[in-house]
Amino acid sequence: MHFPVNIPIGKSSIPVHFVCETLAYFLGYRYYAWLRRNTHDQISTENRLVIFIGAAFGAFVGSHVVGVLENPALLSKFSLIYFMGNKTIVGGMLGGLIGVELTKKKIGVTVSSGDLMVYPLILAMIIGRTGCFLAGLEDGTYGVASNLPWAINFGDGIRRHPTNLYEIVFWILLWLVLKLIERGHQFTDGSKFKVFMTSCLLFRFLDEFIKPDYFFSFGLSVIQLVCLAGIVYYYKVFIHPSKLIKTDA
Repeated sequence: MHFPVNIPIGKSSIPVHFVCETLAYFLGYRYYAWLRRNTHDQISTENRLVIFIGAAFGAFVGSHVVGVLENPALLSKFSLIYFMGNKTIVGGMLGGLIGVELTKKKIGVTVSSGDLMVYPLILAMIIGRTGCFLAGLEDGTYGVASNLPWAINFGDGIRRHPTNLYEIVFWILLWLVLKLIERGHQFTDGSKFKVFMTSCLLFRFLDEFIKPDYFFSFGLSVIQLVCLAGIVYYYKVFIHPSKLIKTDA
């Protein structure tokens, strides 16, 4: 396979990464809409729309701010183009979370809005990371050099950890685990989203160790520090895991 993978159209071509990213948004939203039609939603349509706007704004700001901070050595080159050209999923997810919580507080919504989004988000992540993998070196989400049998040459002659594929496997396993839990138990309000977020943050914290990121002298990257902040925010998940599941009492 040659990277990046593009779809030829006459004398031009369309990057598969762009196609996957578009499909991730479209199919993720369609899946969410289907789930909402077939699930009792305690949040009104109007409030859902406002929450979506808050999430989108928070995700936009968070993804670009953390993306810019990923390499502190390049901050001297900061510009609007540099800001728009750098983004990261971890920043987007935590920024979206902040946007949602602030919006819900403003409009008086107290029930969870994230549980309904868990599976659509996982689907979107799987499709999106497929596009990242097929983009090769251009996407910048590849891993460090490796001699493992499954290491991949993305076009520069260096066999690397396919961290995109690792993340796809992680999302598939998380989806299966959540489904298995729900076969015999029922999550308390908001707990499924908490499990989703903490699992994602823990995975990304570990995954960053095999990426060619900028690491501070104390051995962690900006992404890892952001992940730790999110994990601390959800500390109750680790202290009181039994409260994630509803009891019969």
